[in-house]
Amino acid sequence: MIEYENLGKANEPFFNDYLKAFEQVMKSGWYILGNTVKQFEEEFRNYCHTKYCCGTANGLDALVISLKALQFEPGDEVIVPSNTYIATVLAIVQSGLKPVLAEPDIRTYNIDPNEIVKKITPRTRAIMLVHLYGKVCAMDKIMSIAAQHKLAVIEDCAQAHGASFKGTKAGAFGDLAAFSFYPTKNLGALGDAGAITTNNEKLHESVSTLRNYGSRIKYQNELVGYNSRLDELQAALLLVKLKHLDAITAHKRKLAQLYTKGLRTDFIKPFDDPDFLDVFHIYNIRHEKRDELKEYLLKNGVKTDIHYPIAPNKQKAMVGILDDQPSPVAEEIHRTTLSLPISYYHTEKDIEKVIEVANKF
Repeated sequence: MIEYENLGKANEPFFNDYLKAFEQVMKSGWYILGNTVKQFEEEFRNYCHTKYCCGTANGLDALVISLKALQFEPGDEVIVPSNTYIATVLAIVQSGLKPVLAEPDIRTYNIDPNEIVKKITPRTRAIMLVHLYGKVCAMDKIMSIAAQHKLAVIEDCAQAHGASFKGTKAGAFGDLAAFSFYPTKNLGALGDAGAITTNNEKLHESVSTLRNYGSRIKYQNELVGYNSRLDELQAALLLVKLKHLDAITAHKRKLAQLYTKGLRTDFIKPFDDPDFLDVFHIYNIRHEKRDELKEYLLKNGVKTDIHYPIAPNKQKAMVGILDDQPSPVAEEIHRTTLSLPISYYHTEKDIEKVIEVANKF
């Protein structure tokens, strides 16, 4: 059986360094907001080519804190892709703001700049875009729209560590960018972890204060903040893995090339363009008979996943929030998309086997 993911196997090359990192943190006696977190923030901001980085407890908190730092008024509107993972929408709702769905480009699955323009109203304050599956959005057009309409831009980079568009990496475009280091990500921790990058000093000061109870000086609270701090242990583990992130990306890109070249043409494969360096957190295909294909692959020894089976506007939690915003393009993507195995531990032989089985469907 070819598993979709096995985090034990994917992390095995790093086990010895993880143990050393764990021991160093354990012996240090400092477990929250210490030098290890500072070192990771420094190295990750350098990796993303941004001026600042602030570690958080997870990716959702990174999104919420980013919105809070921008000081919008309750009910202000934030444009968000209609086919994102629910976390992006939850951040907007939990911040007391109104999510406005904009449809994606059916080729890239990222938010369509033309659809953004259609959704702008006098109450629009920001665009919260998502670099889905490891492909950066069309940032030149989006940043132009944002500048024209004086909108803030928040990047959801949860799936795009190291991805770039025209040479600029995810996390370096907008006012703020939120990263998740959930264990399945290309740069995954061994638990929940997140970060916010920015080039704006005032916004960096704000998010750094908000993540720590709204406090910069112990027991002095300036803002109504959160308890959302990247801990020393996860930072230490992320420092180990960050050194290997480019190698992880290169491996996954090689596996993706095998899929793209080997799969039959009736499978709708990821859109390829030289302006985009995709990191393939997920290698998704689309097929009209997705559910039958998924079952066929499983019966023939290949596990897959679906990212994601239900569009945000169809989620029970979004009744009264998004259910009045029809999203036919997003719903078509959610109905037909299928994620194929593409982990760091998968071999070229594994992928060739998946291709062989899929092509017999």
